[in-house]
Amino acid sequence: MTAKKKAALTKQDKQAESKRYAKASISASTMSAVLSADFTKNMLPDVDLAELINALSDKITTIQDGDMKPMEAMLIGQAQALQTMFVALGRMAACKTNLQQYTAFMNVALKAQSQSRATIQALTELKYPKQATFVKQANIANGHQQINNATSTHAPAHARAIENQPNELLSEMNHATLDTSGTATTSGTDKAMAAVATQHRRTHD
Repeated sequence: MTAKKKAALTKQDKQAESKRYAKASISASTMSAVLSADFTKNMLPDVDLAELINALSDKITTIQDGDMKPMEAMLIGQAQALQTMFVALGRMAACKTNLQQYTAFMNVALKAQSQSRATIQALTELKYPKQATFVKQANIANGHQQINNATSTHAPAHARAIENQPNELLSEMNHATLDTSGTATTSGTDKAMAAVATQHRRTHD
C-alpha cells in the first residue's frame, strides 16, 4: 500500500471517528451515562460505561414506546430519597445549639422536604393527567329553535357579541313592523283612494 493510500485511509478514519464523537456528544443516553458514572464511581466502581449507556438507551426506548413505569419508579425513588434527606438533616439540626448552624441545617432539611413534595406531585400528574373540562349549554333562539353547543366554561367576548347581534336585529325588525303611527306615502296609482280616505277620515275630539 502506497503512502498516499495510507494517508487517505487515515483521513477517512479520522472523519469517521469525529462523526462518532459528535453523535456521542449529543446522545442523551451517552452523556447521561457519563455523568452518572462520575457520581457513582465511588459506590459502584466496577460499572462498565458501555453497559451503562446500553441500559440507559433501552430505558429511553421503553419510555418513548409509551411505557411510563420506569419514570414512575424513578420519581418514587427520588421522593423517598428526598424524604430520607429531610429526616437526616432535621435530626442534625436538632443536635445543634448554635442558632446559625441550626438555621442552616433546618433550611436545607426543609428544601429537601419541599422537593420531595414536588416530586410526589409530578408523579401524581404523570399517573393521573389532568383533562380539560367542557360545559354543554343549550341556546334557545327566536322561533323555537334550539341550538346545542359544547363550549368551554369561559366564552370569548367576541363570541358573546356575535350571539347578541341576531336578537338585536330581530328586536329592531319587530319594532319597525308594529309601529304604524306614521303616515304611509301613497303611490301614483292610488291617488284617488288617498283623496277618499282624506275626506272620510274620522276626526278626533
